[in-house]
Amino acid sequence: MLNGGYYYMDSSYILVIIGALLCLITSGMVKSTFNRFAKVASASGLTGSQVAAAILKREGIYDVSVARVAGSLTDNFNPATKVVNLSESVFDSTSISAISVAAHECGHAMQHNEEYFPLKIRSSILPVANFGSKFGLWIVVAGLIISFFRPLIFIGVLLFSFGVLFQIVTLPVEFDASKRALATLSEMGILADNEITGAQKVLKSAAMTYVASAAASILSLIRLILIAQGGRRRSD
Repeated sequence: MLNGGYYYMDSSYILVIIGALLCLITSGMVKSTFNRFAKVASASGLTGSQVAAAILKREGIYDVSVARVAGSLTDNFNPATKVVNLSESVFDSTSISAISVAAHECGHAMQHNEEYFPLKIRSSILPVANFGSKFGLWIVVAGLIISFFRPLIFIGVLLFSFGVLFQIVTLPVEFDASKRALATLSEMGILADNEITGAQKVLKSAAMTYVASAAASILSLIRLILIAQGGRRRSD
């Protein structure tokens, strides 16, 4: 029974609140760190787009292009279109933040080019992870409401678990991309040693958002399991 605000107001909702706070805090951290080093121009004078193009050329990745995308911190590598998309605050900027982010996205291009194993796992579970994240919860709810559909509870939890697994697998992918970025920037001499320290801070803060998202997903899964167990006890 889910009326009386059971689902939304049960005590396990504290787990969702904790997860939301973690994401909010890390999001603030990454914006603060990015903005801090966005004001520091690199000695090389290269823009984010120029750095991305140089890294791709150095790695022999000639089938990936660099494009501008609207928004702030919307940077990404799209393996389907083979495009490194750089946001407006990165594409034409010569700052340490811009160069760090551009190099990070090229790190993903390197992973794709080398068929990096964790990236392959993440790509393989993406369809079911998307479905589970969107509908897993509601399938559990349906199982709780409709007594003769109790198996849906297990199915919903299982599907939601794939979304959590996706978040967990994302962690080594992101950390590796940052590791590649820092090594490449140093080896190519794009950033000086004192500038690499700033790049490390930018990429570390960005990585923490993925850690927070994974933690929030795990907490949501724990809550979903608690709700499912509670519903099964009431039906017994």
